[in-house]
Amino acid sequence: MGLEVISDIRTDYVYNLLESGKRIDGRGFHDYREISVERDIVNKAEGSALVKIGDTAVLVGVKLEPGVPFPDTPDRGILMTNAELRPGASPDFEIGPPNEDSIELARIVDRGIRESETIDLEKLCIEEGEKVWMIFIDIHALDNDGNLIDAAALGAIASLSNIRIPNERYGLVLEETEEDTLSIRDTPVAVTLVEVEGNLLVDPNLYEENAAACRLTVSSNADGTLSGIQKSGSGGLKKEQISEMVEIGIEKAGEIREKFL
Repeated sequence: MGLEVISDIRTDYVYNLLESGKRIDGRGFHDYREISVERDIVNKAEGSALVKIGDTAVLVGVKLEPGVPFPDTPDRGILMTNAELRPGASPDFEIGPPNEDSIELARIVDRGIRESETIDLEKLCIEEGEKVWMIFIDIHALDNDGNLIDAAALGAIASLSNIRIPNERYGLVLEETEEDTLSIRDTPVAVTLVEVEGNLLVDPNLYEENAAACRLTVSSNADGTLSGIQKSGSGGLKKEQISEMVEIGIEKAGEIREKFL
């Protein structure tokens, strides 16, 4: 039996379940799978977190290194986010340079942190125009059973929490007024929903992602304001669907934030 036939069978299975008001794993349409967050598991990183959402697992590590600032922001630190989708996490992933999916994953996580101004980049300036702290967020998919985005975004903010800036390692001396910890000003959380045959599903598993016409990720801050919205997929969404997805996303983000951040 060909892979396309198998995919069609799985998609039909998702459709048939949704018609009867059910999901593959028995969850409600707006329910997450079980979530777990384990922090500080990579010794050589300034911060790290292993996040599991159901059978999806993502490892995020954060490194800080001194570097030269960009010419147009001489007094601001640098934030860079990278995502690795390796074949060990899914047979759909291939070895090679970052593809469209990994680039999108990194951008969504980066945007949520950047637009929420979670990190005060000006406080990462060591010497204006000469030296600043560079923050590298590295996302590694370990097992993909759908919704890598939410796991990666949660792993990133969990990894950034309570990081000590490694001044001593690089021979940098703090002034009395300077802090040696990375100041986190917000806790953005990403919540992804898909639209399948008119149904809006939170935290899609892999079968549901493949059956979905489109996907919407809602990134929101602790006060309920938005820090990013990303739509992907060829399907369209009605205005009222987008409004409902945003409302659900903000509500679910609050629940995740209260429990894990």
